[in-house]
Amino acid sequence: MVDSNTVEIALRLNGRNMTLAVAPFELLIDVLRDRLGLKGTKRSCDVEVCGACTVLADGLPVSSCTTLAVDVDGKSVLTIEGVATSRQLSRVQQAFVDHGGMQCGFCTPGMVLATTALFDLNPTPSEQDIRHFLRGNICRCTGYIKILEAVRSLV
Repeated sequence: MVDSNTVEIALRLNGRNMTLAVAPFELLIDVLRDRLGLKGTKRSCDVEVCGACTVLADGLPVSSCTTLAVDVDGKSVLTIEGVATSRQLSRVQQAFVDHGGMQCGFCTPGMVLATTALFDLNPTPSEQDIRHFLRGNICRCTGYIKILEAVRSLV
């Protein structure tokens, strides 16, 4: 319900059209996690440096911890919950599984979404392209070797 303290936004979330009443200052991560129950988007740094909260807005990676929900009005938003289709892992998700590109899994949703965006924009990225595109995603467990192997396997 829209009142004097909220704004109505319309978006396409994981392939579904929806409208929501949000506060003008409400962060996208809070809407996704707390209001919509999409817990795959992780809260970590809250200052746009770790990549754990990465989602795609119109196909591009954004940090949901610093993006206002009103800023995705009229956009298509993809979270990790929307990457797999028909109960089948996406090719990016499968590559991460096949190559052990995760340990604790905390960074994995952001890494998968960043990789998905990379291949949507550039189906044959170079090593430099891959490293550049993943630069905003921090992993504290794997040392990146398995993550890079997973991403390289898709080229």
